[in-house]
Amino acid sequence: MKTQRPNVVVIGGGTGSFTVLSGLKDYDVSLSAIITTMDSGGSTGKLRDQLGVLPPGDLRQALVALSEAPEIWRNLFLYRFEKGDLKGHNFGNIFLSAIEKITNSNQEALDRASQILQTNGRVIPVTFSKTSLCAEYEDGTIVKGEDGIGESHKRGKISRMFLNPKVQINLEAKRAMERADYIIFGPGDLYTSIIPNLLVSGMQETLSHLNAKGIFVINLMRKPDQTRDFKVSTFIDELEKYTGKGFLDCVVVNTKKPSRKLITRYKKVDRATPIEDDVGKTYSKAKIVRSKLLSKEKIKISKSDGLDRSLIRHDPYKLARVLFSIISS
Repeated sequence: MKTQRPNVVVIGGGTGSFTVLSGLKDYDVSLSAIITTMDSGGSTGKLRDQLGVLPPGDLRQALVALSEAPEIWRNLFLYRFEKGDLKGHNFGNIFLSAIEKITNSNQEALDRASQILQTNGRVIPVTFSKTSLCAEYEDGTIVKGEDGIGESHKRGKISRMFLNPKVQINLEAKRAMERADYIIFGPGDLYTSIIPNLLVSGMQETLSHLNAKGIFVINLMRKPDQTRDFKVSTFIDELEKYTGKGFLDCVVVNTKKPSRKLITRYKKVDRATPIEDDVGKTYSKAKIVRSKLLSKEKIKISKSDGLDRSLIRHDPYKLARVLFSIISS
């Protein structure tokens, strides 16, 4: 009798979710990605504001990560224009926006793109409703918009995150979570890629009733605009403010430090520093799993990209091996 494949749900957005999905798609798991739709920067932000479409950037990255189509299609959906009126725009973002305008349906746009990209898994927006991500800082300042939060490093620590207006969870996202055996958070920007998903009305209530096991992949670097001075324990505590205390069963921590040269370069570009591992074998209710997960790939950033991108990243295949060992144990 064939054993049923475990249902794995990845919650997040951006490069972090791309890394997890692109590695795990080669394993014997049933994958779903619940992706944030609050992005307001770069090509995505312009299309959202000018066309009124659902922000396509994070959804596009997840689709490409799960794609098993010929390489030309994956490259096409990742292609960013370098010159002219389209400078800074991504072809995949424009494509998804065009299908949405033609079909007048967010879901059909994703379904059509999934067919073209032959995705091994499902990409699910956390909500179809338009909203803005907001952050309140310790000094009482409120910043509206995901892109603005990413540029607010001089305001101190974030004390509260919320959505304006409030929006309801996509029912398909709720169903995927209810079927899940494992839910993976991260890596990715804590306040602008992971937590936005948890702010949607109905999300925290759904999490509180799940039997799924929670896994959190800790970032490699901490950013001055969001997680300055954060340690591994701080990341866990902050995530569990939104998932509920004790939700996490396992936390994955990298043990391979980037080279001093790369750290210096990263600090100049993004003022980011490595995260300190300050926990033992367990923390809260979670088991701590440590492994060398650093990617050796040199990251190339398009000059036309209007956003800061990570130069130091997880290796998707090393990370997938660790995650699958947790899932299959």
